[in-house]
This record gives sequence, C-alpha cells and structure tokens, in this order.
Amino acid sequence: MTKDRIGRRTLMKTGAATLMATGTGLMSPVWAQGLAPTESMRGGSNNYLPGAPIVERIGGGGFLMSGTVHRAGDGAPLEGIRIQIWAHTTEGFERDPHSHGATLTNADGEFQLEMPQIVPAFGQPHAHLAYDSGTFETVFLRPVMASPRDTSLSAHFVLKPA
Repeated sequence: MTKDRIGRRTLMKTGAATLMATGTGLMSPVWAQGLAPTESMRGGSNNYLPGAPIVERIGGGGFLMSGTVHRAGDGAPLEGIRIQIWAHTTEGFERDPHSHGATLTNADGEFQLEMPQIVPAFGQPHAHLAYDSGTFETVFLRPVMASPRDTSLSAHFVLKPA
C-alpha cells in the first residue's frame, strides 16, 4: 500500500491559491468579475474644451496618438466612441482651440489621431484625452511620454456605463 504525501511546495501553492480565491482582499472582486473601469487621472481635464470637433488630423501632424476603448466588465471593444485629444505641441499650447481635436473608435475599439509633436509642458511631455459623451462615465487621461523624442503615445480606456 502506498501513502500519498503532500510535499511542502505543493502545500504552499495550494494554500496561496486558496487564500486568493477566498476573499482575503488579495484579489480584487472587480477583477474577478471582469475588466475594471479606468479611473480619471489627476490633471487630465486641464485646459479641456467641450465639443472639440472630429478631425482627420490636428495641425501638421508628425506625432501619432492612439489607443483602445473597451466596456468595463466583459471587455468588449466599443465602436463609434468619441475621444477628444489635446496637448502642448510644436504648433500650440494645450489651451489653444487649434490644439484640440476628436476622433472615433473603429469596430475593434481602436482610435488614432495624428497631431504635431508633443513637447514638455510643466516639465513633462504629455497628452490629454477625454471620453465625455454621456453613455458612459466621463474619463480624463493624462499619459506622460517616456521621452520628449518619442513620436507616438497610446492610452487605453475601459468605460463604465453612466
């Protein structure tokens, strides 16, 4: 007759998995149910101009702002979502109306908008993006570039129904 022994390593793995699955706070209940919504970032709404027009490109271009939009919970891509983008660029300040524009997501929930090169403002090269159309909760993002020499930046939204 053979005795099955549980080794120390197996016991540790099983115990850790049990703790995470039993509501100890180590695993967020929101994540357990699906994709959590994006929270607005501090400073994201700075110099926001409501109603920026949908445009093919902001200014002369040369920099690519891109990203995705998904629904909280099931993570489904969202088509036709209006994303407003603005930044301090080589062609204007982030408060200038001509530095703002909006674009729509495609069937895969992806968006992109060409704009002038982003330059540092307040010491950091960054962009501002907003979803504010009402079907979902408003979200403002302020992603920071790794380097002012970068020629692209992406930001991703997970939206919660309003």
